[in-house]
Amino acid sequence: MTRAARIPLRKGKSLMDRLREDGSLDEFLKVYAMDPASKYFASFDSDVVDEPMTNHKDATYFGVISIGTPPQDFTVIFDTGSANLWVPSVYCSSSACLNHNRFDPDSSSTFQYTNDPIAIHYGTGSMTGVIGYDTVQVGSLVVTEQAFGVCTTEAPFFHKMPYDGILGMAYPQDAHDRATPVFDNMWNQGLLPEDLFSVYLSEDGDSGSVMILGGIDSSYYSGDLNWVPVSRQRYWQITMDSITMNGNVIACDGGCQAIVDTGTSLIVGSASGVASIQNAIGATQNSNGHYQVDCDSISSLPDITFNINGVGYPVPASAYINEKHCTSNFHVTTRFWILGDVFIRQYYTVFDRAANAVGFAPTV
Repeated sequence: MTRAARIPLRKGKSLMDRLREDGSLDEFLKVYAMDPASKYFASFDSDVVDEPMTNHKDATYFGVISIGTPPQDFTVIFDTGSANLWVPSVYCSSSACLNHNRFDPDSSSTFQYTNDPIAIHYGTGSMTGVIGYDTVQVGSLVVTEQAFGVCTTEAPFFHKMPYDGILGMAYPQDAHDRATPVFDNMWNQGLLPEDLFSVYLSEDGDSGSVMILGGIDSSYYSGDLNWVPVSRQRYWQITMDSITMNGNVIACDGGCQAIVDTGTSLIVGSASGVASIQNAIGATQNSNGHYQVDCDSISSLPDITFNINGVGYPVPASAYINEKHCTSNFHVTTRFWILGDVFIRQYYTVFDRAANAVGFAPTV
């Protein structure tokens, strides 16, 4: 009998906070400032996947997996905005790999080599490597013959990333070379009781967050799950009706598309929509391009409500403002909206592949 697997997620310090602390944030943003949505526009006519790693510069929730026989451990982001698994290898020639766990193919009796290259571009550098196959263990689940990227080069800024690699949880249509994603192999190999997974992101501390593979835990939410159809079966993309404050539409007037993305920390949207929100909350731009509010005003700012499939999902100022730095957690993209961890922390989220739907319910 198969059972759902619970994967503890650790909430760590984000790259942005690390850069603020060592005084290098301004320089980083000059070099790597880019569209947070650009990872969604890969061309699969080549061997290159355009998945900017700076999308993860504020990501703070990580879990541990193992690859190989005997198992080698890696800290990864479970990213619903991408579909590939990749980790650095011992053959990585970049200094950025040296402070991360690195996979050693020669130490795994189940590893299978290929000659298929993979390259993920971000900013002024890239991750390059080859596709390999091996056993991957996620919690109690053991997936055999899983395709993954074995990285041999990485851009310098990866040195500051607080995780080793990424495990993508999007649809297989988004995967490089149409490699079967880890979650799909879990289902195909009969490891899961249900073709879905769910996420609870804790508000406080670095413990309590969890991803449940193959199940839903109602103790993490109140009321009923509200289901939203996936509008494009490549990402976890849904249709949003509008964004309102005090009952007035301030963005997404007439509807817009949004992607539910555990691999993005912020809430990201169109230039006009985000500008309207920043204006509504009284945020002004600082020297590094971030928007700040008066720290004394945070407690009096109203909720911002995301209206989805006829249901309103209010997000309080304590969530959409980084209270430590008094900065807005809204960011501009050139494409569609992204509901990242700022939103997911407020709503237990179920990603249902069988029904091609996303479920939301308020966390407890």
